[in-house]
Amino acid sequence: MAGKQIKTMDVGALLALRGKIDALLAAKRKELEAQLAALHAPVKIVNDRIANSSVKKKRKGVRAKAKPKYQSKKNKSLKWAGRGMTPIWMREEMKGTKLKKDDFLIK
Repeated sequence: MAGKQIKTMDVGALLALRGKIDALLAAKRKELEAQLAALHAPVKIVNDRIANSSVKKKRKGVRAKAKPKYQSKKNKSLKWAGRGMTPIWMREEMKGTKLKKDDFLIK
């Protein structure tokens, strides 16, 4: 039914209707943006106080250096903690032998 009424409306009436629709859409958009903003920054109540959970706390202190787990068979001063890529000295010592990573463990 509304389609027939719109087809028969003159240009001035259509423009007025368009203005009303634009105003309604703008109001709905503001309402939606306010709701999205409330969802985006969640609020948490802790000990009867409102705390913003989106604020991240910085870590305190520095991590301790990892203790070495592996040691070279040829040069006892070469050590490795076991993090990251296998060191070159270990790869070279294992190459062509039956040695495995566990053979370099510090006991």
